[in-house]
Amino acid sequence: MTDTDPSSEDLLTQLDQNGFARMPGLVSAAACDELIGHYGEDDRYRSTISMQRYSFGRGEYRYFAYPLPDLVGDLRSQIYPRLAGVANVWAERAGKPADWPLDHEALLARCHEAGQARPTPLILRYGPGDYNCLHQDLYGEVHFPLQVIVGLSDPANDYEGGELVLVEQRPRMQSIPRVIVPQKGEGIVIPVRERPVEGKRGWYHTQMRHGVNEVRNGERFTLGLIFHDAS
Repeated sequence: MTDTDPSSEDLLTQLDQNGFARMPGLVSAAACDELIGHYGEDDRYRSTISMQRYSFGRGEYRYFAYPLPDLVGDLRSQIYPRLAGVANVWAERAGKPADWPLDHEALLARCHEAGQARPTPLILRYGPGDYNCLHQDLYGEVHFPLQVIVGLSDPANDYEGGELVLVEQRPRMQSIPRVIVPQKGEGIVIPVRERPVEGKRGWYHTQMRHGVNEVRNGERFTLGLIFHDAS
């Protein structure tokens, strides 16, 4: 990351306006290709999940094992402080302590104290006909409220369909769907569970779920950066 990347304030503005935020050019094309190229190396991962087996959708994802690849670990630790600034503003809006640490290692220490010690970054692979049902990535009692989805494949050349779908459930109102096409190397910041929205009587929370539309052709890879560890 560089000084030209979105600040906490920039990310907060985008999240307030759109429910998600874009981080263009987060990962180089060469690094995207490298992550895809290592997908078949079993020793990099702690588990592999078939979505169809668990009725999560169709496709496959693999959770990295510790130690994480340098690129994945560096992204996680470098992005986190900017997101922690947003998370603390969200906590204040909810009338809760703004106590998310600004250092990612401190967050992991909090997770491990709660019995959450398994790494959560993952790579997802979709082929023709594959999709991901709407869900939330919580993994335990300690769950940091933001995550980042990084496009590893080029939607203009590598696949058709496969849009990221974000659905916001508003109290006593209809849900809002948002359809996002992550570009190769772009990070999309989304809420893990909920986000604060300003109403006439102050701040209230909407529930957020995300999924992936059916891939029509080609192969789609994404990197998921979840900042808390799993139990």
